[in-house]
Amino acid sequence: MRETLLGKTPGELREAALKVGLPAYAGKQLAEWMYGRKVGDIDLMTNISKAGREKLKDEFDLGLVLPSACQESVDGTRKYLFPLDEDNAVEAVMIPDDDRKTLCVSSQAGCKMGCKFCMTGRQGFHGQLSPAMILSQFLAIEEAHELTNAVFMGMGEPLDNLDNVLRAIEVLTSDWGFGWSPKRITLSTIGVLPNLRKFLDSTRCHLAVSLHSPFPEERAELMPVQKAWPVNDVIELLHEYDFTGQRRVSFEYTMFYGINDDKRHADALVRLLKGLECRVNLIRFHRIPDAPFEPSPQIVMEKFRDRLSNQGITCTIRASRGEDIMAACGMLAGEHRKRQ
Repeated sequence: MRETLLGKTPGELREAALKVGLPAYAGKQLAEWMYGRKVGDIDLMTNISKAGREKLKDEFDLGLVLPSACQESVDGTRKYLFPLDEDNAVEAVMIPDDDRKTLCVSSQAGCKMGCKFCMTGRQGFHGQLSPAMILSQFLAIEEAHELTNAVFMGMGEPLDNLDNVLRAIEVLTSDWGFGWSPKRITLSTIGVLPNLRKFLDSTRCHLAVSLHSPFPEERAELMPVQKAWPVNDVIELLHEYDFTGQRRVSFEYTMFYGINDDKRHADALVRLLKGLECRVNLIRFHRIPDAPFEPSPQIVMEKFRDRLSNQGITCTIRASRGEDIMAACGMLAGEHRKRQ
């Protein structure tokens, strides 16, 4: 089986070049072709000799995975389907907004975390995505050259695949890679404590924490991982870091009618987040099959937002995008698996 080039650093690409008899500087050329020019074929790397390209192809595969399908929403959101094998695929979502084009990136096939309101979590876990598979979501879509931001909020828990996610972020933010500022990237997590500190120490990317209830027992009903990694412990860790400057932390709060959307929850949320420079994003629940939840009405969400804002918590209601193509928050699930 040939080794994958996509996701390698210049030093690793240098070793790959030397392995097939190319000069050491060919490693830098490979990085420029893959990450700078975003080409999808070794044969297009024309400043490497034809004989050299053939040697590379004998030993290595670029590793780029092309989407097998694309759906477009009435609001312009696009959902891409990337096959992994005959039974599994992952989805990535491109969200246009004025001069921004944000990619919602998947990091796993399925998810281990089992959140009761999430389609991805309900399908179980089917494997980690490699750096090449994560980067393919950036490189193989129509908007590859136009992306401005990325959110690791697609399928899977990014901190449960931390090494591969960090490698992808290294490619995205390095001068030899995409050259993005870390401020263009946000990672969303339920709060995997063993890896959260490593992520915060390793990057300057923004962080989003899935919260959904300020009460431990109620959060555990929605998110079983609360029992392993209590949100109070997550917030205690976050207090050790500075979020007043370049990096920010936000809390994702999906609102379920009659479950987590009243004054009691709003006031408890203020107490929980006291002293932490942060914002809260309220998310309308998007109905999924067989889930016993209803979305909170808009007026209820607005009252909740205003109650937090009046007590000093920056709070916004996130606009839903791509719901008609099952691309909104919590709806990614790889429906293809059921059809095959």
